[in-house]
Amino acid sequence: MPRASETAASWVQIAQALIARELVETSGLPERRAARALGLAPSAVSQYLSGRRLGRELSGLIADPRVRSIARAAAERLVGSVGDPAEALPIVLEAARDLASEAKPTSRGGRRPSSSSIAESRALSRALHARIGTEQSAVAECMRLAQKSRDELTRAVFRQIAADSLRHAEIVASIQTYLDRGIHRPLASGVTRDDLERLIAKEREAETDPFGSSGIPLQGVMAVLWESMESDERKHTVLLDAMLRDGFPSPVGTSARARPRSGTDPLQ
Repeated sequence: MPRASETAASWVQIAQALIARELVETSGLPERRAARALGLAPSAVSQYLSGRRLGRELSGLIADPRVRSIARAAAERLVGSVGDPAEALPIVLEAARDLASEAKPTSRGGRRPSSSSIAESRALSRALHARIGTEQSAVAECMRLAQKSRDELTRAVFRQIAADSLRHAEIVASIQTYLDRGIHRPLASGVTRDDLERLIAKEREAETDPFGSSGIPLQGVMAVLWESMESDERKHTVLLDAMLRDGFPSPVGTSARARPRSGTDPLQ
């Protein structure tokens, strides 16, 4: 199995590669159709199958019956939804999570986890899994409403919500992968506080409203879409501030801020 330090994004790529192989070799789909089922470019599937992409990572996985079972089950679900990326991503994410769980390192020595900690871990896992299911349902409903809409602006509203829900499902799946490996406080890597400060300055420069200065009022769905952009900008500020606060090692003499536990939803 791959190293336990593989990132969540790596597991998604590994899942895509293994499912692509099952779609072509077991289900008999042409490469182009398999690519469409996964929401990938045909060239990506071709590289997965030839071993030009992730060849080393896949070499130790293909013969593992547990891995084949996860990939085959995902491929069978995808066969019935070829051409619908909204259904493909949740299936791939679920397979990636299951593959990462298979690679979860086992404890060698030390104390065994207490029954209470095991129960907490299982309860959190169930909550995360339920959140993924909720986001997937929201995606399906938004795509249905987008297809029902008769103009591009209304479709854009529902497509944006669907895209957000897909991203939420991916975030939750990534969090669960880390928790399953026993990683409870991952920190930012490859970036510095200075990088974030510069980005915050650029975000503030982008927060201008040309319609407000022109005196032209936006109404109807146009106003809804513009507000969605403004809310995204506000969210970016919140995210970057939180990254500065929680995403880097705590200064000497301080402790990390604990997340609330009792009486709260760990996913909110």
